[in-house]
Amino acid sequence: MGLRPGYHLAELNVGRLVAPVDDPRVAEFMQALDRVNGLGKRMPGFVWMMEGSGEPGTGNTETKIGGDPQFVANLTVWESVETLEHFVWNTVHRQFYERRQEWFEVLGAMHFVMWWVPEGHRPTLDEALERLDRLRAHGASEEAFDWRWLEEASLWKRHGCAVAAE
Repeated sequence: MGLRPGYHLAELNVGRLVAPVDDPRVAEFMQALDRVNGLGKRMPGFVWMMEGSGEPGTGNTETKIGGDPQFVANLTVWESVETLEHFVWNTVHRQFYERRQEWFEVLGAMHFVMWWVPEGHRPTLDEALERLDRLRAHGASEEAFDWRWLEEASLWKRHGCAVAAE
């Protein structure tokens, strides 16, 4: 089971929108942020989420990476692999995940990373980006990994996520 006594699972997912946040091309995605994030926060096993300003319809989109306003990041902490997987694959989140190419550019480099954090720790975006850089440079390890690294990630395996689309 994807539980580690004394630890929780952190995840960072970075994307670059195909247009600015106020552009009609990403309007459907932007309008769904509050609903999807709100659902995530109510899920069993949810622990914490990096927040933006709290303005409706903005999610974490104000968190710019490298000064680029179209780069957005989602940083959350979950009790276990299974609780994160359940949210990703068994809720409305899946519908938006499966349509991500409508709103996000295909990035040439890995843009998703997970790692274990001590219970109570709230990772910073800088910490999460360092984990992503570690995964990109050295591949999956205990310090930074993706779904493939986790034997218990059964839902991800069943849905057969393509490497370029993670």
